[in-house]
Amino acid sequence: MPAAKTLKRYGLITVACALYALGFNWFFVPNHFTVGGFTGVAQIINHFLPMLPVGTIALVLNIPLFILGWQKIGRDLLISSLYATAVSSLMIDVLSSIHTFSPMDPILACIYGGIVTGIGCGLLLHESATTGGTEMAARLLKLKFQGLSIGSLCLGLDVAVTIGYALCFRDMTRAMYGVVALYILSLLIDRVVYGPNASKVAYIISEQYEAITQKLLQLDRGVTLLAGKGAWSGQEKRIILCAFGRRHFIPIKKLVQSIDPDAFVIVCDAHEVLGEGFGQYDPTGL
Repeated sequence: MPAAKTLKRYGLITVACALYALGFNWFFVPNHFTVGGFTGVAQIINHFLPMLPVGTIALVLNIPLFILGWQKIGRDLLISSLYATAVSSLMIDVLSSIHTFSPMDPILACIYGGIVTGIGCGLLLHESATTGGTEMAARLLKLKFQGLSIGSLCLGLDVAVTIGYALCFRDMTRAMYGVVALYILSLLIDRVVYGPNASKVAYIISEQYEAITQKLLQLDRGVTLLAGKGAWSGQEKRIILCAFGRRHFIPIKKLVQSIDPDAFVIVCDAHEVLGEGFGQYDPTGL
């Protein structure tokens, strides 16, 4: 990778670490929310052993996960993630030592905490890095569960830690606020990683497939015709497969309806579409 591109990448990772540390110290810590993952586990340990900084604990807990990441994901992700984990942990500890943020309205803390930390985590994942913990575990789990987005996997893992946090401190109210913040965080992760115009995929089954295909091509949409067979009728059918951006959903829906009101249409979310007219392949492997 060229030096300029590497410098830009690690510059963005550093900015993402700063956002993560700021969001954690400003919104989560003073309101007694947990950010989940190993940082959440570190919060619990810090409560009982306050002499141990949260960032340092999180860094130590991440070591076994990074060893597994080296084996499963590769050297590039490990190096960038080690850097991100070290920098974010250092920023968390330094920021907490020089300034103590005051508690705020829990709803505001949920919303803005989820936004700031979510953008930070999303930028890290976009640059093929993680702060370890949840994000690294989500990357490893995604190797097996391809149908789930990274944000959804992070949310599931973080909610599990949040429930443990609530049981430890016996404060379900704070836990519920924390779950809201984590949900917003997961939405921001997916928005940053997959872009604001997440693509959709439509499967269209119609006897008028030729006319629908021609209209879709006029909209400059790529179309693939799949061979199918009706299980009840036994008739051979053509299935139109078409990927499109969110803004094209209504025009395509109206187009199909105008040609064949009886067409059978299935529209699914596509976490990522790569190729001509969509996203480009990431050489870092994200």
